[in-house]
Amino acid sequence: MSVREILSSESELTHMLGAQQSIVLSTRIRLARNLKDHPFPGWAKPAQRAEVAALCLGALGKLPKFRRGHELRMDDLGELERSALVERHLISKELSGGKGGAALISRDQTVSVMVNEEDHLRLQVVRGGWHLRAAWHQAEQLDDALAEALPLAYGEQLGFLTACPTNVGTGLRASAMVHLPGLCLAGHMDKVARALGQDGLAVRGWLGEGSDALGNVFQISNQQTLGLSEDAILRHLAGWVRHVVEQEQNARQVLLMNEGERFVDRVARAAGLLRHARLLTSAEAMASLSLLRMGCDLGVLPEANRATVDRLMIEGQPGHVQLRAGGELDSDGRDRRRAALIREGLAGLPEPDLPR
Repeated sequence: MSVREILSSESELTHMLGAQQSIVLSTRIRLARNLKDHPFPGWAKPAQRAEVAALCLGALGKLPKFRRGHELRMDDLGELERSALVERHLISKELSGGKGGAALISRDQTVSVMVNEEDHLRLQVVRGGWHLRAAWHQAEQLDDALAEALPLAYGEQLGFLTACPTNVGTGLRASAMVHLPGLCLAGHMDKVARALGQDGLAVRGWLGEGSDALGNVFQISNQQTLGLSEDAILRHLAGWVRHVVEQEQNARQVLLMNEGERFVDRVARAAGLLRHARLLTSAEAMASLSLLRMGCDLGVLPEANRATVDRLMIEGQPGHVQLRAGGELDSDGRDRRRAALIREGLAGLPEPDLPR
């Protein structure tokens, strides 16, 4: 199956988000693993990376979750295809730009394993909404099955051995993708990010490390893996996510009470731009879609429209837009295609109004 076919098929992140928790867009569990007696990808020669890829993909392909999955070799994909997979959060930017990398993606796109990224294996489970324990349970089962099929690098004192010291130990990165327009409009986001950072959590943008928080969307994840159990990592993240969600809910209610009709006007202006603009940049589209999404959450727009907004946030990204168009486009071409895609998607959007 080609990347275009993968992206055109329904997935939990693009077609079922509307029924999920309104503030937490998705939950991710990622495990870093390496093979014993094989050099890490950054030090491996091409032949060694190819050997690792053959071993890992062969073992993974036998697992039930991947029997009807999609095996992709990065060297066989074009730049746009790799970019779209990054935008869909199926692979990382590091894997997309490296040599000799591969990915195995489950049919429902909730599970993907990256081969020859920074580590030999990056196991990833992504679920729509807030499903931390369910995602961890699924990742743990996959990890156990993989440990039976492959000799993993593990030390009695350090735990799982990884290319980067920050991943040594459990090798676990747990994260939540959260939509925080209320805190951003209230001017509180910097304070929240500082508090999270001081307690060992990282706050990143839409596409992870080094990316911008387009559409007021942030990733919150643990930073420490050594010396903590998996359960401690999950409990720490869960406690902070609950706190951030409460703060965001409070900020939204204050905004709605203080602004009232002005808030409805914000949403209406965003809807007007999206339904009539002929050119839309990624930043413009994400900012306006963010307001529409909050409008759905607060009853200014019907909640049923949230799923469409969620889908457009992903499908309006540059890689998706250009793949849909059939090839690379210049800046104006991307903005034109994005505007047309969003106009079509929001054709039936009703007028915003104060909630009853």
